[in-house]
Amino acid sequence: MRLPRARRAHFRRASSPLVEQLPERDVCLELSDHSVVQQSAVQFFGLQAARDPHPQAARLCELFTKQNRSLFSLLDVRTETYFDGNDLLLRLISGDRIGAVPLFSPTRGTPDYGLVVQPRFPWRGIGPMLADMGWRIAPTPLKLPLLRRSERRVPPWVLSSMILVRLRALLESLTRRFESTSAIRTAPKGRVDWHQYSQAYLPRGQFLSVPCTYPDLRDDRLLQGAIRFALERQLRVLQTQVEHGAFVHRLIELCEHLLMRVHGVASVLPSPNTFGQWMHRPMRSGQLIEGLQAIEWTANDRGLAGLSDLDGIPWTMPMNEFFEAFVETVLAIVARRLGAQLKVGRRRETTRAINWSPPFVGSQGSLIPDLWLEWQDTTLIADAKYKRHWQELLERTWAGVEDEVREQHRSDLFQVLAYGNLAVTKSIIACLVFPCTAEIWKDLHRNERLIHKAQLQVGARSLSLWLTAIPMGMSPDEVAPPIEAALRSASYSA
Repeated sequence: MRLPRARRAHFRRASSPLVEQLPERDVCLELSDHSVVQQSAVQFFGLQAARDPHPQAARLCELFTKQNRSLFSLLDVRTETYFDGNDLLLRLISGDRIGAVPLFSPTRGTPDYGLVVQPRFPWRGIGPMLADMGWRIAPTPLKLPLLRRSERRVPPWVLSSMILVRLRALLESLTRRFESTSAIRTAPKGRVDWHQYSQAYLPRGQFLSVPCTYPDLRDDRLLQGAIRFALERQLRVLQTQVEHGAFVHRLIELCEHLLMRVHGVASVLPSPNTFGQWMHRPMRSGQLIEGLQAIEWTANDRGLAGLSDLDGIPWTMPMNEFFEAFVETVLAIVARRLGAQLKVGRRRETTRAINWSPPFVGSQGSLIPDLWLEWQDTTLIADAKYKRHWQELLERTWAGVEDEVREQHRSDLFQVLAYGNLAVTKSIIACLVFPCTAEIWKDLHRNERLIHKAQLQVGARSLSLWLTAIPMGMSPDEVAPPIEAALRSASYSA
């Protein structure tokens, strides 16, 4: 017996292992770094009306995870699926990266979903933070489809600050090159245009006007013109966004400073062929490639701050590097006020080689402390740790802390104490710096418990161990004074 057409269509939809589900709402997974979230897979895929939703949800979860595995890895997120007896749950476990990426539907193959990982400690937004830190680190944009369903969740100043950082690095890495130059000289050089000389200059008695063409070592003016084009367009757009905060003014100041470095070059919009030639240069550096990408995004109207259709551009950033850059900003303020010298591991200024004998049996080749501050007879070696250990130690006793946290904390202590042996001054401070909330920081500062100190005597030298925390939700100028005061006190005591 043949079923009616309507019944046959209904039967096919009901028996199909994967029924296409169109998202009817914002479908965006949100979590903080170093956290675990879970939700019903049936609700996530909109299968509540299905007769037997759990088997279908399990198949969709398997396809969803397999199809987006590379996208999850960009934000250091792992996925797990398990059945708790009542419902099928999709669990996400995040690492130390933040950002936003699109996720593809297992049925439609289009980016209908999104994943946003936010910092677990409160901050004032990525725009103000990058401005406070002088753009020591910048987020990395990803060549992925836009997050069409999560524009409001992505920080709006990601690409504008990143583009200016890349253009600054490109300007600093530019090298001079030989270019073919034509000029009127008083003496022959290179190839002389004798025909023009005999026809235009010699009859007029201009014997010392010799038209020459020769290779000349000069700056790459075409590339500088492209940089000026990108900077001028960024500046025009940023000037319309000044009401959004003081950090926009700092972006404008940075843009104007970079424009001063190319003020003598004409603005040039490069052609696609020119971009291709630049990208295929021999011995091209990472700064060149990233800078050319920034110019290309600007030329294609991508990455200009404040445009609503660009707020959903995918991006990623490691929070451990971001926190290290924030600690560097705080210590740079301390060093400036003390008149101290600050060396930064990010720039390989603190590297100390480990010499193995014989060399081929060695493992780690060097020690690289994050930050090294020298003032008078005192050395402060700081290691930034983007971990929860500070909060764990405040809330519980050492015996009550989990074994895994205790083991990690011991490893961190041994590491920073090993760094302390590298200093040669009379007084040495090995410091572990952790993140915390602004409320905890203010409370500890008020009760004079912001820095936990221990003392070790190493021969004739004094080695101090400090544990402290700084909040990312406050300005570095507010965080620096207690560290400055503690350093002055330690130096006077020594």
